Amino acid sequence: MLHLVFELSPATLERLQCQYGVIFLNNSVLQLIKNSTFQSALTELFLFTPCYVLKEDLTLRGIELNLLLAGITPIDYTRFVELTIEHTSIQTWN
Repeated sequence: MLHLVFELSPATLERLQCQYGVIFLNNSVLQLIKNSTFQSALTELFLFTPCYVLKEDLTLRGIELNLLLAGITPIDYTRFVELTIEHTSIQTWN
């Protein structure tokens, strides 16, 4: 199952322990920077789960790639579509 995260909360973060993938979109990207509220929990998630962030959402919010936590992979819309095609099931978190 691929998880699409639009808003990140502690409750959402607890449910993201999966092996298939998480894509952070919209305002959830604000929590992916170094020294964020969820840094330790996200760092642990990145160890076991492929995690991605949409580059366009970073750009819209003025977040540079060097500010991101280690372990997350920036992707473009083409890769986003590929990931959604690869997974038969998708869960969204708002």
